[in-house]
Amino acid sequence: MVFHLQLTLFLLLVFGYVCARVGIITKEGRKVLTALVIDLFLPCSIIRSFCVTFDESILQKMGLILFIGFAYQFASLFLSRFLFPGAEKGQQVCMKYGIICSNAGFMGQPMAEGVLGSEGLLYASVALIPIRLFMWSAGLALFTATDRKSVVKKLLTHPCMVAVYIGLVPMISGLRFPTFLDDALRYTGSCTTAVSMMVIGAILAETDIRKIAGKGWILYYSLLRLIVIPLVVYGILEACGVDAMLIDVSVLMAAMPAGSTTAMLAASYDGDAPFASGMIFMSTLLSMVTQPLIGLLFGG
Repeated sequence: MVFHLQLTLFLLLVFGYVCARVGIITKEGRKVLTALVIDLFLPCSIIRSFCVTFDESILQKMGLILFIGFAYQFASLFLSRFLFPGAEKGQQVCMKYGIICSNAGFMGQPMAEGVLGSEGLLYASVALIPIRLFMWSAGLALFTATDRKSVVKKLLTHPCMVAVYIGLVPMISGLRFPTFLDDALRYTGSCTTAVSMMVIGAILAETDIRKIAGKGWILYYSLLRLIVIPLVVYGILEACGVDAMLIDVSVLMAAMPAGSTTAMLAASYDGDAPFASGMIFMSTLLSMVTQPLIGLLFGG
């Protein structure tokens, strides 16, 4: 199951890569598609994922996945200080940010839905709350000074967070959307995976692999991000006897490549933007191989 899904995602990525190469997806077009995924497609999927029968076990699992998420982020923030000794300062900042903040929001949620279904997407949406909080606080602070009010505002008003608020209404109340609205949400949300992977393919098309293929720090970062971290997360949660679904979600989110915000922040605050782009390219490319292997943990 996981291998087939990963092959499908890889083909979608190739479609995006080819479309960008031949000029169908331009840089401006990619920005529009990215906005559609983050602001419309993904929120619709999240809202529908909350349309489940609410019971105490779901609430407990949501609380536990939230706790796991915060524990993971604090551990990542602490350990990132010691993982890259000897690297140039600009590159070190990018890699530290890449350990704290992955592509879990843009790539992780579609993967969670594809591998684990709507229940997986539900818990993945909750798991993203700590990630987004750290992204705009501790993560951003690596590049520049942060303002606490703006961090809170960005978190609370993020379209995916708003979708969580909306989704809680039918989950807690037991009410369901009218068929026409539910169908509209379903059709719109179904665009998430295809478009998000095509956007990633378009991003990869803009990167010159020859300039980054031989950079040891990028390969080292990719090894940590894609293999070491998810295996450590799996080992700890398995030893603690955590519910299998929550382990699957946590490992899947931990196995995501570097996020596109790494390059955006590096470019905005005079960081090493080419190195950050290389991190995104190489870790995303290698994830096409590592994620099916990590997926064996799901028994897929």
